[in-house]
Amino acid sequence: MMIISSGPRRLLIAVVSAVAALVPFYSANAEMSAWADNEGGRMRLVALAPDAGGKIRAALQIEPKPGWITYWKEPGNSGIPPQITIAAESGVTLDAIAYPVPKHFFNGAIEDIAYDAPVTLPLSLTAAGKGPVTIDAAAFIGICKDICIPFQANLQLKLGPAIQSHPQEEAILQAADARLPKPPSQDFDVTAHAMSPDRKTLSLTLVLPSGGPGEGKAAPDIIVTGPSGYAFTKQIGGKRDGAAFKVDISIGKLPKDYDMAGKQWSVLVIDGERAMETTLAFE
Repeated sequence: MMIISSGPRRLLIAVVSAVAALVPFYSANAEMSAWADNEGGRMRLVALAPDAGGKIRAALQIEPKPGWITYWKEPGNSGIPPQITIAAESGVTLDAIAYPVPKHFFNGAIEDIAYDAPVTLPLSLTAAGKGPVTIDAAAFIGICKDICIPFQANLQLKLGPAIQSHPQEEAILQAADARLPKPPSQDFDVTAHAMSPDRKTLSLTLVLPSGGPGEGKAAPDIIVTGPSGYAFTKQIGGKRDGAAFKVDISIGKLPKDYDMAGKQWSVLVIDGERAMETTLAFE
């Protein structure tokens, strides 16, 4: 079990949090903002002009320096997830953030779910009304090596007309989409799930793709995300039987008075070169 809470790195984040508020605007009259730089890396905003329905394909590009990491949506026991806020006066709303498949890192008592290489987070935006669009975004991420540094930047860009071609931006967005986990399929899915009465373990039955690690070899990496700030990864008694894999995930402590009824959790399963993400609904 991993609960996003206080830890060795959290204290360091708090010490330097005031510095993060001093990062200035990085703007550009283009489809890519200027890079915002930090001791541990850099980031920028990429977007295409709105389509006829006002939908905007965009992304936050993050490039950690060698040896540094930045975090997934539920980062581990001491990190912070990416946060993106669009100024209301922009007339643009953030509908969703998508996350490419992360890596699982262990350093003593610290467990991180993160990226140790350049990563691009696809963003789904909507522009209200017609005419030119200026995106005014505040991005806040954690970027860590021996210490964690909060990295905050205001990224601004103006979008040109949709009739223009932007092959570089298109390529960046397509590459980001290709790194996302796939939805469940006939050969890769969670076919059953059940929470124990004491809410200490979540039992999962999966069908795994052929060509994966195979029976008797490494179990798939399974990351269950429950209430906001909670991620669960500890497997108990995993067993492969051909394409089937049954395992219990240790849940441990949940928020006080947390009611499972009607809740939806998510599960990311990484098996070899393939990754699948789906929803677990609880009655």
